[in-house]
Amino acid sequence: MPSAGIETKLWVWQRASAAVLGLCVIVHLILIIIAVQGGLSAGEIISRVSGNVAWLMFYSVFVIAVAVHAPIGVRTILNEMTGLKTSQTYFVMAVLCLVILSMGFRTVVGLYNAGGV
Repeated sequence: MPSAGIETKLWVWQRASAAVLGLCVIVHLILIIIAVQGGLSAGEIISRVSGNVAWLMFYSVFVIAVAVHAPIGVRTILNEMTGLKTSQTYFVMAVLCLVILSMGFRTVVGLYNAGGV
């Protein structure tokens, strides 16, 4: 069983990442609604987003928040619902974090570089 200090830190990190995710989702959805109502095509959206450092940073923060938030939640579920050892749930958490970071940054960098293709 993890110490109370570790559990508290994970709880704080998950709540902080949830706050960041909430803001990112709101911005993302508002921009989608505005873009769709404006009649922009996917190609036009990509041309506006690609090469834009501000969007690269925004979506990088989004990916990092997901990579922190989701694995902690999965670890908690595994601890409560399975007979896995604590070390095993931490391993799953770490692998999931790395997968999300890898896939997320590949997408973000791909979108950033899409205009040059």
